[in-house]
Amino acid sequence: MQTAELRPIGHPTSRVDGRLKVTGQAKYAAEYPASDLLYGVIVPGAIASGRIKKLEIDRARAVPGVVEVFTHENRGKAAWLDRNWHDEVAPPGHPFRPLHSDRILFDGQPIALVVADSFEAARDAASLVRAEYEVAAHGTALDLQRSAAYDPPRKRDGIPPPPAPRGEAEKLFSQAAHRVSADYRVNAEHHNPMELFATTCVFEGEGRLTIYEKTQGSQNSQGYVTSVFGLKTGNVRVVNHYVGGAFGAGLRPQQQLFFAVMASLELKRSVRVVMTRAQMFYIGYRPDTYHAISLGADHDGRLVSIMHDGVSATSLYEDYQEALVNWSGMMYHCDNVRLSYALAKLNTATPCDMRAPGAAVGVTVLECAMDELSYRVGIDPLELRKLNFASIEESSGKMHTSKALLSCYEQGAAAIGWRQRKREPRSMRDGHDLVGLGMATGMWEASLQKAEAKARLMADGRLEVSTAASDIGTGTWTILAQIGADALGLPIEAVTPRIGDSSLPQSPVEGGSWTAASNGSAVQSACEAVKQTLFKHAAKMANSPLAGASFDDVEFESGRIARKDDPGRSLSFAEVMHAADLDEIVEDGKAAPDPAQMRKYVSYTHSAVFAEVRVDEELGVVRISKIVCATAAGKILNPKTARSQILGGVVMGIGMALHEEAMTDHRLGKIMNHNLAEYHVPVHADIRDIEVIFVKEQDDKASPLGVKGLGEIGIVGTAAAVANAIFHATGRRVRYFPITIDKLIEQR
Repeated sequence: MQTAELRPIGHPTSRVDGRLKVTGQAKYAAEYPASDLLYGVIVPGAIASGRIKKLEIDRARAVPGVVEVFTHENRGKAAWLDRNWHDEVAPPGHPFRPLHSDRILFDGQPIALVVADSFEAARDAASLVRAEYEVAAHGTALDLQRSAAYDPPRKRDGIPPPPAPRGEAEKLFSQAAHRVSADYRVNAEHHNPMELFATTCVFEGEGRLTIYEKTQGSQNSQGYVTSVFGLKTGNVRVVNHYVGGAFGAGLRPQQQLFFAVMASLELKRSVRVVMTRAQMFYIGYRPDTYHAISLGADHDGRLVSIMHDGVSATSLYEDYQEALVNWSGMMYHCDNVRLSYALAKLNTATPCDMRAPGAAVGVTVLECAMDELSYRVGIDPLELRKLNFASIEESSGKMHTSKALLSCYEQGAAAIGWRQRKREPRSMRDGHDLVGLGMATGMWEASLQKAEAKARLMADGRLEVSTAASDIGTGTWTILAQIGADALGLPIEAVTPRIGDSSLPQSPVEGGSWTAASNGSAVQSACEAVKQTLFKHAAKMANSPLAGASFDDVEFESGRIARKDDPGRSLSFAEVMHAADLDEIVEDGKAAPDPAQMRKYVSYTHSAVFAEVRVDEELGVVRISKIVCATAAGKILNPKTARSQILGGVVMGIGMALHEEAMTDHRLGKIMNHNLAEYHVPVHADIRDIEVIFVKEQDDKASPLGVKGLGEIGIVGTAAAVANAIFHATGRRVRYFPITIDKLIEQR
C-alpha cells in the first residue's frame, strides 16, 4: 500500500514530458512535417496610421519558388460580420481582420503574405514588397491621449468593472491624519516566450484541416477557424501538444493562424507561417498605464480612505479591459473607497492578457503607495499591512474560502530577516552598496471553470486520462498524470495523459491559473466514476471478498481494490475486468463552479513578497540579492513544478521592476527595441537567491481538489517589493516603472 508520503499528489515529481523535451522529441507548432509544404512570410506595414496607396509585388512574385502573394486586393474568402471573428476571450469592439482593407491602424500591421515552396524564398521575396502610403496623423503616446480617456460602454466578459464607490472617500481623505497622493506609471511590457508564434496547417482535402498551432486553447482556435472560414467543426482539428511559453499571448488566435489557414484553403496545400521576433511585439502586450492613487490613514495607520484612478491604453478597434484598480478596494479593510478605470485609444495593436493581467500592475501601485504611507505614519511596512488586514473580500462582503496571508507574512519575514531591518532609509550599507529591504502583498483570484475529462482504465492496469487542456510550461501533463495515479492508487508510470488536442473533452483556454483546479478536478471526477464502475463489478463477482462492503469501505491501491478493515481481502483490477469480460472501462468527468457557493464565498491565492536589494551608491546599479515569496495556494499538487511556477513569476516581476520597457518613437509610432538585444528581460546574471515558501492552507471550497492555482501569484507584488526595497536603500521613490539607472540618478 502507498503511504501518504509516497502518494503521487503532493510528491515532488519530475515532468512526465521532460525527457521528450530535452531530447528534442517533443514537437512544437513549426516542427510537424507535412508533404508538399508551403511557407508563408508576413510583410509588415511601415506607418502607424493611414492607407495603402499602392503595393508593388511584381518583384516578389518573380522570385523563384514563390507561389502567391496575398494582399488586401486578393485575400481569400473570410467572414464579414464581427461576431464571426470573436474568439472566447475577445474584448468588445471590432476584431482585427488581416488584409481586410487598405486602411492602416498601427505600425507593423500586416500588408501582405508571401507564400513560397521554401522559407528562404518566401523571406527573400517578402523583403521585395514595397508600399506607397497616404499617411495620416497617429497617436501612440498615452500621456498625450489621457485627456480623451473614456469609460468603455461595453464590458469585457469575465472582467468585472470597478465596484461602485462606498463611503465618502474624498471627504475622509481630506480629514485623514496621514495622507499619500501620488501618480504612478507602468510602461508597456511585451511578451517574449521562447517559442515564436507559428502555425502548420495541413490540408487534408476540401474543407478538412489539421492545424498544429501555438495556442493556449486548441478549442478556442478551432472555433475561430471554423467561424471565420465557414468550416465544419468536425473537419478542423487543432493540436498544441507542446507550447514553448505563452503567458497570455496565446489566449487569442494570432495573425499567423489566419494566414496559414487562409493560404492553405486558397492554394489547397499545406502551409506553415512563423512570426518573427519583431512581429511578435505587435500582437499584444501588457498595456501602458497611468495611475493616480491616494491613501488616507488615521493617527495609528488604519486606512480611512482609498482612491485609485487608472487609465490604460487600448487599440483603435477594440476596448481591451482588465481588472486594473479593483484590487485597491479589496486587499485591505477600508470603509471609504472610490475607484475608476478608463481607456485611451492609441494607434497600436490591441493589448492582451499578460501574466496576472491587471493585478501585476494595479497591486504594484497600491503596494508602493502602502509603503509610502508606512513612512508617513512612522510604522513598519509589514505592521501597516497587518493592521489593515481584511478578513473578508471588502468589495463584495463575501467570505474567503481560505486566507492564510498572515502566515505568509510571518514565514516570509522570518526567511528574509525582516527583524534585523533598520527602519530609516539609507541606514543599511555594505561597502559601496546601499542595502534595502522591502515587501509587498500579492493576491490573485483562484477560479474554477467548466471543464470535462475522460478516464480510460485498461485491463492490463494502464490508465489514460484526457482533456483538451494546454500545457504552456506550467506542468499540466504531469499534474494530470499525478491526479489519475492518486485517484486509482497506481504508479504514475501507469498513467498516460492526453492533452493539447481540440478533439478531446471540453476545456477552457489555459489562463487565469485555473487549469489545475478545473481540468484537474474533471480528471479526478472521471477517475472516481471509473472506481465506482469497477467496484460495482467487483461486488457482483461470485465469492467476492468484497461482498457486503460499501464503496466507502474499500480503497484503491497498487492496482487492487481492498477492504480498509482487512487489506488481505482484495481483488486486482485485472481480475474484476476479466470476470466482467471488459477490455476497458471508460467514464466521463466534469467540473464546474457551484453557484450557491459562489454567492457566499470568493477564492484567492495570497502571498507575501520580500526583497533585499543592493544599490551601488555611485553608479545607481541595482542588484537583487534575495527574494522570498511565501504563498498560500491551497493544496500543492506537485511541489517541484509549483516552485518552478513561482520562480518564473518572480523573475517576470523582476523584469517588470527593473528591465522591461517598450521604447516607442512616438513621432513615427514605432517600437524601436523590438528584439531581445534591446528589449531587456532578466537573464541568469540578474537572478540570485529566490526562496519559495508554500504556506500550509486547507481549502475545501476553492475546488474539488482543494487547489487554487499558481501560474500568476508569483509575479503579483514582486515589482512593488523590489521598488520598496530600493526606496529603503536609497531614500529615492521612483514611481515610473521600470526603475532604470537613469531614473535613480535623476533624483540625486
